[in-house]
Amino acid sequence: MSDTDAPCVITAALTGVLANRAQCAAIPYTPEEIAEEARRAHDAGAAVAHIHARDPETGAMTFDPEVYRRIRVEVERRCPIIINWSTGGPGPVEGRIEHVIRPEVKPAIAALNMGSMNYAKFSSARKQFVFEMVFLNPFKDIIRFLEGMRDAGVRPELECFDAGHVGNIRPLVEMGLLKHPILFSLVMGVLGGIPATPETIMSQVRLLPPDANWQVIGLSHDQWRLVATAIVLGGNARVGLEDNFYLQEGVMARSNGELVEKAARLVRDIGRRPATVEEARTLLALDRVW
Repeated sequence: MSDTDAPCVITAALTGVLANRAQCAAIPYTPEEIAEEARRAHDAGAAVAHIHARDPETGAMTFDPEVYRRIRVEVERRCPIIINWSTGGPGPVEGRIEHVIRPEVKPAIAALNMGSMNYAKFSSARKQFVFEMVFLNPFKDIIRFLEGMRDAGVRPELECFDAGHVGNIRPLVEMGLLKHPILFSLVMGVLGGIPATPETIMSQVRLLPPDANWQVIGLSHDQWRLVATAIVLGGNARVGLEDNFYLQEGVMARSNGELVEKAARLVRDIGRRPATVEEARTLLALDRVW
């Protein structure tokens, strides 16, 4: 989508995998807490909630379908926001897809990592890596996820951390596992992936198919200028505590709702408006048979 007059779909990434309450007290763990954050985000202007489930007791990442089912029930009690489950994390595909394909748990959208890469964070102050790993997402796993999503009628959202990840769609389209228009998330700011600059957003967007629907995921302190660039270019925006804790330098958000409020304000200031849930379903082609 590149229409700069079109409504902007705002996604709220509520929990993430690594963020914890020692870093930010607002990180939700339990299904009820996650659902309350989804409600706050929806009330502030988000149409989509991207969710990683957490163990309600420890806050650790979990792919337990029962936890995801409880989250879905609690969210749907509170608001009509579109649900987007994560599939990213360690472990075999079979352990990361059950919550996407079970009829009573499945979401409207599921995020899918589109390639392998070095994945790291480096501290310039300490001159050392905070963490570093090889982020493995081979084609055989991508294919298995796409087959499951296709059979379950779940819309894949392709998380592209590097330029080559966009190019990875070609064989998958030819195999019939992806159909246009495709949903892309351009993840920017991970060391080893796409540099977090407005210039690289423009170069990445040029690589997308003409009918692509895309959003930018900007990490940490780079988030706001990247989100603003995406809005200007006609893209969609993702914010939330998974990606960034701060409203501005030194001011930590007290909820996902506060981050969405700022994103919605940016959208309006630039001359667009946040998409409603109903508009987002149309813009993201969620009512089509995939």
